[in-house]
Amino acid sequence: MTSNEFRIAVLISGRGSNMRALLDARREGRLAGNIVLVGSNRRGAAGLAVAEAEGIPTASLDAAAYTDRAAYDRALFERVAAARPDLVVLAGFMRILDPAVVAAWEGRMINIHPSLLPKYPGLHTHERALAAGDALHGASVHYVTAELDGGPVIAQAELAVRAGDTPASLAERLLPREHRLLVACVDAIARGHVRLRDGRVEHDAKPLAAPLQLASDSRLHER
Repeated sequence: MTSNEFRIAVLISGRGSNMRALLDARREGRLAGNIVLVGSNRRGAAGLAVAEAEGIPTASLDAAAYTDRAAYDRALFERVAAARPDLVVLAGFMRILDPAVVAAWEGRMINIHPSLLPKYPGLHTHERALAAGDALHGASVHYVTAELDGGPVIAQAELAVRAGDTPASLAERLLPREHRLLVACVDAIARGHVRLRDGRVEHDAKPLAAPLQLASDSRLHER
């Protein structure tokens, strides 16, 4: 498989700003691979219209039509599997997935999270970083496991916390770095530079001792 044949499915829950960053990077030649599906757990997610305008197939299912979470997740990922992606990217996908679905996609599904994991899994990360008095905040891209935001971390982007920062200002300053981080990670996976093997992240066939870091030139490097 060449990098341009690499197939990417993206799952979103809202406006899809990280998905848009991937689309922009692909259009500008900064991202290997092709986005073959954008899916959502919300039919009204604004990002679906963006994908449709780009000619990308979309999928969304109404959770109320399913008996339980596991049944819904199976149905959604049947749609995902039909697109034959090599990688599933959770890009602002605000849903905890059933463990059976996660297990089926081990090593082929990543998530972006707005904290320097293992700090602050879950919600309200900016508020929690400020409440703790952290000098550094940031974002992480990790492989998805059944543990919430607990899978092996691929790379991180750091951001210095400023005096007077609020959760809103911190989120606003971090978002462009999230976009660059996600693009860099997806591109590295598509080109074969990053993979998960035996539960550990490898970079150019060497196990990582620590997450890769996003540099000012938007490239990933080892700490």
